[in-house]
Amino acid sequence: MEPGAKSEAKQGEAGSGAVGGSGGSSSKVYHERQRLQFCLLHALNNLMQEKECFTRAELDRIAGNLILSDPNKDQWTPLSFIFRPHHNVLTGNYDVNVLITALEARKKKVVWHDRRKGASSIDMDGEALVGLMINVPIRRFRGLWTGRHWVAIRSIDGVWFNLDSDLSEPKQFKDKENVIAFLDSSLSQGGELMVVLQDE
Repeated sequence: MEPGAKSEAKQGEAGSGAVGGSGGSSSKVYHERQRLQFCLLHALNNLMQEKECFTRAELDRIAGNLILSDPNKDQWTPLSFIFRPHHNVLTGNYDVNVLITALEARKKKVVWHDRRKGASSIDMDGEALVGLMINVPIRRFRGLWTGRHWVAIRSIDGVWFNLDSDLSEPKQFKDKENVIAFLDSSLSQGGELMVVLQDE
């Protein structure tokens, strides 16, 4: 991985950081920690449970290709070379178009969830389900800075985990109902939910 986007990876026991108890699982859970604004990079690797399944260089390349096909690129200003349409050159901060393109390159399909239906409408036991990606609003520095943050949620050996790169370790959900409640809470606070499926 390129300098400035080195992942702070953590291999931990699946039962660590349990939410609501239950623990007991001995499976290893891959978890990358947050650096700068590379939360999408970390969320993708956490979703796929593989170190450097995606790299900064690959996401930058995807963002660059998306820019080439941007019909509004003639309207750029000098700042556009840093604050590009699909990412920030210095800190990352990739958008949903990079997410979709990156996962499609791994033969995954991304379906934007209709918030009006609630999280209970998602087939959490579907064979094609890889996991969930949430984009949530965040506030830092006592509310002086606002932005958005990518979070991966997935089931590993039948146990659901919150793999948020802002967490010190993966958080285990008690059960599927607990996952659904978490997702509904995120949606009610302005979150966007994407369902990641194995493409046929």
